[in-house]
Amino acid sequence: MTTAALPIFPAAVAGAPTARPRWERPALAGLLIATAALLLWDLGASGYANSFYSAAVQAGSESWKAFFFGSSDAGNSITVDKPPAALWPMMLSVRLFGLGSWQILVPQALMGVATTGVLYASVRRQFGPGAALLSGAAFALTPVAALMFRFNNPDALLTLLLTVTVYCLLRALEGAQTRWLLWAGAAVGFAFLTKTLQAFVILPPLAVLYAVCAPTGLRRRLGQLLLAGGAMAVAGGWWVAVVELWPASSRPYIGGSQNNSFLELTLGYNGLGRINGNETGSVGGGAGGPGGGGGGRWGESGIDRLFSGNIGGQISWLLPAALVLLVAGLVITWRARRATDSVDGMARAAFLAWGGSLLITAVVFSYMQGIFHEYYTVALAPFVAALIGMGVAVLWEERGSAAAAVTLSGTLALTAVWSYVLLGRATGYLPWLRWAVLVGGLLAAVALPFAGRAGRQVLRATAGLGVAAALAGPFAYCLTTVSTGHTGSIVTAGPAVAGGRGGPGGMMGGPGGPGGFGELRQGGQGGQGGQGVPGGQGVPGGGPQPGGALPQGAVPPGQGPGGTPGADGRGAERAGGFPGGMTGGGPGGGAGGLLNGARVSAEAKAALTADADTYTWAAAAIGSQNAASYQLATGVPVMPVGGFNGSDPSPTLEQFKQYVRDGKIHWFIGQGGSGTAAGAGEDGARRGGGGPGGPGGGTSSEIENWVKATYKESTVGGATFYDLTAPTS
Repeated sequence: MTTAALPIFPAAVAGAPTARPRWERPALAGLLIATAALLLWDLGASGYANSFYSAAVQAGSESWKAFFFGSSDAGNSITVDKPPAALWPMMLSVRLFGLGSWQILVPQALMGVATTGVLYASVRRQFGPGAALLSGAAFALTPVAALMFRFNNPDALLTLLLTVTVYCLLRALEGAQTRWLLWAGAAVGFAFLTKTLQAFVILPPLAVLYAVCAPTGLRRRLGQLLLAGGAMAVAGGWWVAVVELWPASSRPYIGGSQNNSFLELTLGYNGLGRINGNETGSVGGGAGGPGGGGGGRWGESGIDRLFSGNIGGQISWLLPAALVLLVAGLVITWRARRATDSVDGMARAAFLAWGGSLLITAVVFSYMQGIFHEYYTVALAPFVAALIGMGVAVLWEERGSAAAAVTLSGTLALTAVWSYVLLGRATGYLPWLRWAVLVGGLLAAVALPFAGRAGRQVLRATAGLGVAAALAGPFAYCLTTVSTGHTGSIVTAGPAVAGGRGGPGGMMGGPGGPGGFGELRQGGQGGQGGQGVPGGQGVPGGGPQPGGALPQGAVPPGQGPGGTPGADGRGAERAGGFPGGMTGGGPGGGAGGLLNGARVSAEAKAALTADADTYTWAAAAIGSQNAASYQLATGVPVMPVGGFNGSDPSPTLEQFKQYVRDGKIHWFIGQGGSGTAAGAGEDGARRGGGGPGGPGGGTSSEIENWVKATYKESTVGGATFYDLTAPTS
């Protein structure tokens, strides 16, 4: 790789950033401000977003014990089904500023800005400010990033920490610096406390890269890696050790586990179960699940998974280009020495670090047989963006070579064509844009090899047209995403697309067996949501309308079979009901988790808050999402019986009876009434049916049946309540 570059892509000195041109600081400030504006725009429209996590945030803001464990309620009955690191920033924000949508979601948006900044800093060190700006813009305009950094799932913090890990690893490679390698290990450890084993996916390529390429002796390299492993174990293991050593009788039940063990949760459902599909209590998903073909309920697995259906519009706009540029970058830097004490050596290491992280994560996502949601792909966004900036920089530097010029033009043409395809998947969505992207991108691709002969201004204009064409499609998807509120557990960016899997379409649906997935989308007014039909087929939940696609939940206000009328009062429409149990109507919860919870009436609020301070839990309800709805509406603890969606064996019937005898629970909220829904969490509908025979579901059913037989039923604001202080006899 040559060192003479145009000012926009100045080459770096190994181990040190280039001198800053005068335009860099204003450009960087503009990038970060624009990213913040995009992520903060109308942030309150999502209300409590995923109320499963918002309820835990509310609990942690009231109880330090709930803060530490990540409990769903301040009474500390059960935790969420992830470690609590992602909740801690939101909990602190709510402690400082009170409970509300902005207080919960602003920390997530700031993580998006921080990820953009870290990515910029990393790419700039070897490839200059122009490449760094391009990488930052590509990341900020990734639709799934615009979605998840405005949402309260753990993926926002995970993505930030993965980006920090690669940055620290590359800093360590510059001079075999132990302290930076320790920071990389600590970042992975903290990422483990965010989303368990997903944090470890990028470790193999990064560890091999350091072991082979660090500019020091082999013994020292291996010793440094052992130290980094120790830092990772300390950063991620201290909380696990405390939880495992803490007496189970005095801590909350570990949500998502069947044996009250975080290690079981980590190694099973949150670990190998994601790969082989054998998740205890999961609804399908896996090679043996319904649907066959290597996919099951979570979509077909295979090499094209990230490009197909609705997933393509989340992440794949620049993914083909990133793969081409990865190969090109490695070819150009291949003759560099193995050690990273040269400019070309560090450039090659950067391609290997970001490219290796992209490839291994993409392969895992493509072939995992267990639960897979579209928004998981946000973890790929910084890897794709880094390769875009770096690859364009090296090809631009080498554009005097015919091979480099043709590769750069071909990559641009490929991106334009792929954007045209992705934009065409959303019927009626900005038809003029897909043609503008195609024509503009192809014109720039054809003109780019010859534009330099016409002068620097023509060359820059041509390059600008190419960048605009490449980013126009994802930018439009981002604007659609941020202009709409997102609630529930399964959320996707952009408009509705044909064949998308944005939500449940009658899963566990109508007669004839489990249903497939229909389409639940965000946006303006639209038709009703997906519903199960005989034979297990899901039907689309309405197409995009002139004002945008369907709202998350896919029902017009006040409509939807078996659903909940109205809104939650915080700017987010409620999920509509679904036939066949999608609202969790049966004892022990249903296959819920894809929707949001119940609409809470003023009468129900008054009943729950009356004398609430005299009880540990003002009420109990089957499933976390039901409990979360009432807890967020009232601010008092509500026990989620069975955890996530009623299938965890917590509490047992005897434990529940003892709580009632001790006067710790006032009300039990039944499954009937207005707008109840089974619990929902980060992994919507991951658990079994929750009824008799399902994992843990028998416990929830036993509790509900005992309550019905022992206490009188009453209707409070359309919901079914049982006063646990007043038995029928």
